[in-house]
Amino acid sequence: MHIEQLALENYRNYESLLVEFDNTVNVIIGENAQGKTNIIESIYVLAMAKSHRTSNDKDLIRWEAEYAKIKGRVQKKHQSLPIELLISKKGKKARVNHLEQTRLSQYIGNMNVVMFAPEDLTLVKGSPQVRRRFIDMEIGQVSPVYLHDLSLYHKVLQQRNHYLKQLQTKKASDFTMLEVLTEQLVELAVKVTKKRFEFIHLLQKWAGPLHAGISRGVEELAIVYEPAAGIKEEQSDEQIRSALLDLFQRSRTREVDRGVTLTGPHRDDLLFYVNGKNIQTFGSQGQQRTTALAVKLAEIELIQSEIGEYPILLLDDVLSELDDYRQSHLLNTIHGKVQTFVTTTNTDGIEHDTLNAASAYSVTAGAVTKIK
Repeated sequence: MHIEQLALENYRNYESLLVEFDNTVNVIIGENAQGKTNIIESIYVLAMAKSHRTSNDKDLIRWEAEYAKIKGRVQKKHQSLPIELLISKKGKKARVNHLEQTRLSQYIGNMNVVMFAPEDLTLVKGSPQVRRRFIDMEIGQVSPVYLHDLSLYHKVLQQRNHYLKQLQTKKASDFTMLEVLTEQLVELAVKVTKKRFEFIHLLQKWAGPLHAGISRGVEELAIVYEPAAGIKEEQSDEQIRSALLDLFQRSRTREVDRGVTLTGPHRDDLLFYVNGKNIQTFGSQGQQRTTALAVKLAEIELIQSEIGEYPILLLDDVLSELDDYRQSHLLNTIHGKVQTFVTTTNTDGIEHDTLNAASAYSVTAGAVTKIK
């Protein structure tokens, strides 16, 4: 899979841009604040319908413009597919093959991407929210059903939290409504939790050998999904349902006192162990970076195993954050099989066949010029 052409209109600092890309490696070179990261971000937004840099869609719209539009032509195994995302103050509209999509969960997955940016190095040591977002974005690319279930879960969660607030402030007193919302939440929590266990199992399958390769065989990586409710992977749907209902029953007084839902998939976490040691707490920076790199490379293989095509890889200023050995490992792994976009202020000090043979583009003040 690769993106052949990208068109931007009123996107960040681009009033208008039309650029064609090589199907192997594209290096985007420019000083800071010129717009090179905006190109990579726009490809990510086109794929995922949200940015990795901001949660506010209005940030993506050019100053004083009414909307931003991203269009791309994606070459897949069996077809060339035009996709389009319009972002306005009223929301988002997505089109695939010129047909408007009624739900974003149907749109996401038509183009698959893996983003690796400096902030992804905090995947290991950052907050649980960062890791949950990682899980949800990656499963969502290969499972529209999961995205739909997760969206419903958050809607019911919002309703339940609102009702808990009403009970807390004595604006409501009927616990029957709370029980109804709890049962709805649990049904969706079972689906979300099971899918996350399945995903982490696959991620471990790919990340383990990759991590061993990067660490020259001296370290063994284990990735553990940790549901807040203490649920185990081997439990059946009915056992998970029963455990969650029991936990909510026991937590009811505390939840009403605090006016918030205290357990469920929105509180879950992901743990990383290297040679049996939790590296979030006890690992060196080198171990944490090796783990983050192994997980990102595993994403590429996992998506390929699920959909039969390699995703597009976006490397946003990340090579400068990796030492020579990890740089080489990354570039050797992707060589010849993944369309890759690399942003950098310059390529000095990075000698590798993959980059030497790449197409290169210069970005200055929102103008893009192909230089190689």
